[in-house]
Amino acid sequence: MCTIHQIDTQKQEAFGEELIDMLNKASISIMLSVGHRTGLLDSMRDRQPATSREIAHFAGLDERYVREWLGAMSTGGIVRIHQNGGEPRYALPSEHAGFLTRAAGADNIGVFAQYIGMLGTVEDDIVHCFRSGGGVPYTRFRRFHEVMAEDSGQTVVGALLDGILPLVPGLTARLQEGIDVLDVGCGMGRAVVTLAAAFPRSRFTGYDLSPAAITAAKASALARDVPNAHFEVRDLTTFDEDAPAECYNLITSFDAIHDQARPDRVLRGIARALKPGGTYLMQDISASSEHAGNMNHPIAPFLYTISTMHCMTVSLAQGGMGLGTMWGREKAREMLTEAGFGDISIHRLEHDFQNEYYVTTRPLLSA
Repeated sequence: MCTIHQIDTQKQEAFGEELIDMLNKASISIMLSVGHRTGLLDSMRDRQPATSREIAHFAGLDERYVREWLGAMSTGGIVRIHQNGGEPRYALPSEHAGFLTRAAGADNIGVFAQYIGMLGTVEDDIVHCFRSGGGVPYTRFRRFHEVMAEDSGQTVVGALLDGILPLVPGLTARLQEGIDVLDVGCGMGRAVVTLAAAFPRSRFTGYDLSPAAITAAKASALARDVPNAHFEVRDLTTFDEDAPAECYNLITSFDAIHDQARPDRVLRGIARALKPGGTYLMQDISASSEHAGNMNHPIAPFLYTISTMHCMTVSLAQGGMGLGTMWGREKAREMLTEAGFGDISIHRLEHDFQNEYYVTTRPLLSA
């Protein structure tokens, strides 16, 4: 005998309303990205309510587009609208500016909003992969390195000297004396250039698969006048075999291991390239390796989306493992151990809720 499932109409209606809210918020995310990229949000910070014409003038933008953007921002509750007769005036509340302008530093959500529009450009490619397998290569992602560099600049680079390096006892003093450092997956080189400028006696090398990113990194090093920073385009798929043996006192990777084609080989290569007793400092996403372990994660849907639309697929495009953004601390610890690392510790920083920092060493008697 069949049992007819009774639909709870109140729950159904509430879910429908929730879906509408999601559509509105997704749309606002795109508008936040536009506001960040055009400087609109920054130009409205600390200003009195102004008309669309005045705001467009402040930002040096076309008024018609600014006016429509203000429609989304005001109806979405981001911008306050003031209308007591005459032309409407708009203001960005100080409480909102604290999360939406470049002055907010690491708290600027406008930077992260850029991922939504960027990932949307490869939706057709991803749908094809759902049906046929495979992956979408790095070359299909416009602005990825630019957005990633800005993201890293907020959460990692700004905390390097005062927050991250102190996680390794004595590391700052050793850098001041002069050691050899490698950054794996360096992107546009912001971390390397920052460290090279701070520690002129140490020697820094950055590897990345992207020629465009390495070109930008070299330009940054030249502009900052840091001759102790060297950058190289390098595919790390066989790094376990061709990594230079025992060359580096410190190796770092910032949000880079999980989207490698073969993270296992990269980690073994890092162990090979470290001098005995050398330190590996790895920043990666703070998450569990299991879906069930991430049910209370504050941005789990966002991170799984980034994984589906970028990190997992770029690895699969290279015939790789496709670990994805949310490979998690359990898998990370397992792979570090298998690569030959010992004494693994995991740290969190107060300003950075989305990442964890792994500190580990190459044992003195084993590679």
